[in-house]
Amino acid sequence: MVEHDALSATREGYDAAALTYAQLFSDSLRDSPLDRAILGAFAEAVSANGGGQVADLGCGPGHITAYLVELGLSAFGVDTSPAMIELAREASPGLRFDVGSMDALNITDGELGGVLSRWSVIHTPPPELPAILTEFHRVLAPGGHLLIGFSASDDPSHPTQVFDHAVAPAYRWWPDHLAALLRESGLAEAARMIREPEPTDRRQFRAIHLLARKA
Repeated sequence: MVEHDALSATREGYDAAALTYAQLFSDSLRDSPLDRAILGAFAEAVSANGGGQVADLGCGPGHITAYLVELGLSAFGVDTSPAMIELAREASPGLRFDVGSMDALNITDGELGGVLSRWSVIHTPPPELPAILTEFHRVLAPGGHLLIGFSASDDPSHPTQVFDHAVAPAYRWWPDHLAALLRESGLAEAARMIREPEPTDRRQFRAIHLLARKA
């Protein structure tokens, strides 16, 4: 199956690259005030709705999960790569990190106050993304928030574009198209942040964060 092949390729790729990835990105928020700002807005939105558990899906080496905890959230991480989860547990032994897949989360319906998906859907084949978003909706409590980050395509007539990625095949999305998929999954867009690429960015793609709320 295509989705199984994509998941396997992603898992194997990140297992192989886990240590390098952690070294490259563990301090990524330090020079990204806008990313810190949208994560802060997400944390405030979750807290204003009563808090609850927050899942960082595709958590990698766990540095963003730890940052969410610094912001006052009760956060845990999930990643398909066992090697990434091992690094996350070593870096933050007091936090919870689980091996798992976004298309079949071991989380009860309506259990979460928030879901963070920060560049974790980029390896999902476009036909499979609606099922992932439906799973996000399932695990969120009423009024719960999703913050999803991804790279933007540059042509609205081609809402998804494949791009070269060192780990596994990856996709960019036209923001309005992904926002429409969120609506179809029962998640209403509440805010959007568009960050233009920095001159030093390895890829000159716009970074998009969509903040959505479960009705």
